[in-house]
Amino acid sequence: MGIINIISDRKNITLNSDVILYIIMNGKIAVIHIVGGKVYQTRIALKDLEGLLKEDFVKVHRGCIVSVKAVHEVTDMVNLSNGEELPYTVRKKKQIVTEIQEKQKKMINALGKKGIPATKEEYCRHYSSFEYLPIAFTDIEMVFNEESHAVDWIFRYANQELAKLEKLSLDQLLGKSFGSLFANMDPKWLRSYERSALYGEVLELMDYSPEVDRNLKVICFPTFKGHCGCILFDLDTIKAVDSSNNIHKMWNTYLKNRTK
Repeated sequence: MGIINIISDRKNITLNSDVILYIIMNGKIAVIHIVGGKVYQTRIALKDLEGLLKEDFVKVHRGCIVSVKAVHEVTDMVNLSNGEELPYTVRKKKQIVTEIQEKQKKMINALGKKGIPATKEEYCRHYSSFEYLPIAFTDIEMVFNEESHAVDWIFRYANQELAKLEKLSLDQLLGKSFGSLFANMDPKWLRSYERSALYGEVLELMDYSPEVDRNLKVICFPTFKGHCGCILFDLDTIKAVDSSNNIHKMWNTYLKNRTK
């Protein structure tokens, strides 16, 4: 993990590579984009930043370095797990892709298994308080392919409410990948779970799920290394109660935060 100390807006700021998504140079000013949408600007040379962050970042063009954790895939653009796209030097695509993959493999291998339950029974003991929760919950482990792209996830723990929502028994769910159980996977779910598992973000998704034919709200958050927990709400069964005089102000703030 690289650490950088900068002066931004006349304040001393300490950042580590875990929260930085990418850095773009604007003349002699480095514009640092971090998890959650925050942006810092500081006067520093890109080569100095590369020296501090070289293990975790890849230079994709002359004025931009990107965190390998943030890269979902490289097509005609560098596609980040938060949905952003960045240009790269096309003539160096093979070199860039190779470097990203090598560093991502190293990062994924470093996740390890220490502290992670090894059996279904251990997961059940760890999440015993979720057993009788009247809300669906699951712990999922991200699956990466040979190119170190997140391509699927495995259900490591689930409670009965999750089984009811997915219309499958726990025996059918646990230890199985989503892709092996359902024919179609929307990338939006995969990218959000990847962000939560690798960057430690707490994220919310609201959308229709064709797999279960329900409108869902999902809150995902980091659990073990390479895992995230998901709380799933069936929006078709939840009733909203207007209990605040500031409901409209709160709702506007909520919607604003959801667009980040």
